[in-house]
Amino acid sequence: MTQKGIKRQEILDAFQFRRAIKSFDPSKKISEEDFSLILEAARLSPSSVGYEPWKFLIIQNQEFREKLKEITPGARGTLPTASHFVIILARTIKDTKYDSEYAKNQSLNAGLPAEMYDQIKEAYKEFQENQQNLLVNERTMLDWAGKSTYIPFANMMTVAAFLGIDSCPIEGFHYDKVQKLLEEENLLEDGHLAVSAMVAFGYREDEPKFPRVRKDMKEIVQWIN
Repeated sequence: MTQKGIKRQEILDAFQFRRAIKSFDPSKKISEEDFSLILEAARLSPSSVGYEPWKFLIIQNQEFREKLKEITPGARGTLPTASHFVIILARTIKDTKYDSEYAKNQSLNAGLPAEMYDQIKEAYKEFQENQQNLLVNERTMLDWAGKSTYIPFANMMTVAAFLGIDSCPIEGFHYDKVQKLLEEENLLEDGHLAVSAMVAFGYREDEPKFPRVRKDMKEIVQWIN
């Protein structure tokens, strides 16, 4: 038994249940209560240096979904059928660079005393500039933020699985075309955001045709004792 009464087998069952469902039953909708819990799991997720460099667009407008479907081959089956469709955005260098106003606000909102901000800013500069070599270019910084977005990305799908809700992670989209569409809709905060990934949620219409295949534990884990 784990904490709060969750059994180990229940955890394993949730991970076994989760599959990349390519098409959903369009007649079944996720309740507001359940989807709020999925979003709360995203909100409470950890991120590198606490930047929370993300934003979640919930695409429920069918006309918008149709536009998106033309430039998102990986979601051709899920966009028309998903109960909820999410585009996960990552913050760009405009927000994630150590000396940005966004970074400052994140530190102060987290309770850091104002007189300590210059000290923490120097620590973040050292982290970005010398430890992780992130300031090579804007794309390097975006990739760093994008890695953080994959934490709530995974947590949303895991919580959904615990609720018996299906999901499909999506990277099959034309990046530049999706960016242009979102820019035209004024959804990228004047270059402060960029698309990272997408995920669809709903209820499976059919059971998956193929068995789950994963590598054996001994192939992917090495203990250094």
